Amino acid sequence: MTSPTPLQSWGRYPAAQQTVRPLHWRTEPLPAAVPGSVLAYGMGRSYGDACLNDGNILLPTRELNHIINFDPETGVICCEAGVSLDEVLQLVVPHKWFLPTTPGTKLITVGGAVANDVHGKNHHRAGTFGCHVTRFELLRSDGSRLLCSPTENAGLFAATIGGLGLTGLITWAEFKLRRVDNALIQVESVKFRNLEEFFTVSAESDTGFEYTVAWLDCLATGSGLGRGHFMRGNHAGPDHTDCEPHSEPRLNVPVDFPDVALNHYSIKAFNELYYHRQLPRIRHAVTHYDPFFYPLDAINNWSRIYGRRGFFQYQFVIPFAKDHGAIREILTRITASGQGSFLAVLKTFGEVPSPGMLSFPKPGITLALDFANQGPATLQLFTELDAVVLAAAGRIYPAKDARMAPAMFQRGYPQWQQFQEYMDPKFSSSFWRRVTQPA
Repeated sequence: MTSPTPLQSWGRYPAAQQTVRPLHWRTEPLPAAVPGSVLAYGMGRSYGDACLNDGNILLPTRELNHIINFDPETGVICCEAGVSLDEVLQLVVPHKWFLPTTPGTKLITVGGAVANDVHGKNHHRAGTFGCHVTRFELLRSDGSRLLCSPTENAGLFAATIGGLGLTGLITWAEFKLRRVDNALIQVESVKFRNLEEFFTVSAESDTGFEYTVAWLDCLATGSGLGRGHFMRGNHAGPDHTDCEPHSEPRLNVPVDFPDVALNHYSIKAFNELYYHRQLPRIRHAVTHYDPFFYPLDAINNWSRIYGRRGFFQYQFVIPFAKDHGAIREILTRITASGQGSFLAVLKTFGEVPSPGMLSFPKPGITLALDFANQGPATLQLFTELDAVVLAAAGRIYPAKDARMAPAMFQRGYPQWQQFQEYMDPKFSSSFWRRVTQPA
């Protein structure tokens, strides 16, 4: 056992000290007779404290990185929980398969993808990652190894998908891939002038495009409120032959930026330039999947741009409404706060239900924004946004959260008490202890 170490989440907030016990083999037992609780830790790409276990034990899983089986005929893959999505892509893309759905980074583990039930640009068609998981093995602290599927240990299957690593250790998982012809995406970028145009373009795009997402200028006001670029795409057809699996990062952020580098003026200037970088309303392109799905993976350590104090990502989903009043109010409050985000991502979730008991997506509108940590001012803004989200019957994404109050979580996830019946008594996290305090 090593001494306590300040392993961080991607947002670098909050600080935590954990004792680290790396796992080396999927056949080995969990640490026995250790004080406190344990939690699996993949690549640390959760933004808040869902991957932290302050004062307790983390079990890094990256050494569980073996492919157990891959059938290039059926597209079914079985791998250990520490295998990254990048490693999956390197194996399967040359065989003309792709992930069934993917978040905005490929630098997460398969175990993390299941535990957070990640979603992507094709949610309106494919649902969450958990929709494509066929089975997995769950190692419990009593030493039992349970095969979980929709028909075997079904309750644990539903609790573990989106269960934030709290039901035990996923040692391996099996899931279905999606057939493709190559590694390329045919993309259309549509410039929209305001929130109304976004919803018009989004509705038009859902039937003809597998992948849809928008970048939003969150500081635009007046008639331009909610303006941005809508990206929609499909996998390229068989007339293209490029099956190279991925590209390496091209840039690196070697040091923390000064805290003053990100301010209202620099963010506003960036948003203004980025919005006007595209002159025609619609631009067509064929691109490798890497810059389409994973633009930030091209920059190593990009979280250092936000400085030593770290940053927050605030992501919520609210049900559809005719007047879009909640989204308008949230954007207005962000502008009034003098804070803003380089990365404001807006999309709609579809009707495909997740198998996970605590999964985040539900039909509606989701907005994800990054904010530099400016202390009390940032936390006060989030409290104001929480009130709007709650009033609209929405909820916050646990994988991105570092500060929501217990009442916010418990109202957003009404099955949380039922979920506790499936938790492993030895597993816990900083996030879970925070959000299950008496509301």
